[in-house]
Amino acid sequence: MKHGTWRIKGIIQVSKSIGDAYLKRPEFSFDPSFPRFHLPDPISRPVLSAEPSMCSRVLQPNDKFVIFASDGLWEHMTNQEAAEIVHNNPRTGSARRLLQAALTEAARKREMRYKDLQKVEKGIRRFFHDDITVVVIFIDHEMQKKNVNVPELSIKGFIDTVGPSKFRSFQEPQ
Repeated sequence: MKHGTWRIKGIIQVSKSIGDAYLKRPEFSFDPSFPRFHLPDPISRPVLSAEPSMCSRVLQPNDKFVIFASDGLWEHMTNQEAAEIVHNNPRTGSARRLLQAALTEAARKREMRYKDLQKVEKGIRRFFHDDITVVVIFIDHEMQKKNVNVPELSIKGFIDTVGPSKFRSFQEPQ
């Protein structure tokens, strides 16, 4: 546990990751001169996967938006807090507001102000907070009612196997 959060190998909160190859295959774990990518206890099998967990749900009329974010955001706020920020503010700038709220909380945890955290050099900021990626998608139910014909496309990439990644795309039948 680190900062009140359970972590895999004491390092990362998530079990699915696009990067972090050193937690997927032993040959990507570097020697101690690269402390960020070195595990004191080598792995014998992957502890992370790039294979996504997917679920679907039918949108309801009261569903207004979806927030996609990396663990860097969720480390500093709850689902409810994020939803309230998006719901209670104009659409424009929603992702930026979530980012600022997370960074403000990261600064507070380090007994700093947001303004002071912004002054920390980029190479050093990693010691203050994880990387944060946020995308907010708003659902326009009026467009759904207009029955606009848009082809559905799902793209799935990288598979944890030896060799180059294989990309597969699936076109839903019309």
